[in-house]
Amino acid sequence: MPLLYAYLALIASAFTSATLLPGTSEAAYAAFVYQYPQHALGGCLCAGLANGLGSMVSYYMGRMFPAKKRPSEKVLARIQRWGIWPLLFAWLPIIGDALPLAAGWLRLNALHCAIILIAGKLLRYAMIYWGMNIVAG
Repeated sequence: MPLLYAYLALIASAFTSATLLPGTSEAAYAAFVYQYPQHALGGCLCAGLANGLGSMVSYYMGRMFPAKKRPSEKVLARIQRWGIWPLLFAWLPIIGDALPLAAGWLRLNALHCAIILIAGKLLRYAMIYWGMNIVAG
């Protein structure tokens, strides 16, 4: 597969994996690095950005929910305590898709959310690369 197509496939996988659609971006990134080890950093950046942008789609879907129904005072207190930092973990299974949706519904700052989401996604792909290097010896 030519390198351009490999990048496009990685980007598509990473983007859709961060939305409510099913995907396996971790496996796509690992396959990309296995095939093109000299492009591991470029793949990490592309996958992290695409995955973060996919999470922003979920964020904006959350903004479509009516703002009339606000969360309980207990939930609001937790949000005020933790702010946007839980979005670093939007890559986790099960709760990961809900975090950007909730951030959008709560009308958290979109730019701040995007920065934190992309940072968390980049860290995840960097950890995958690091783990692959450890396993490879």
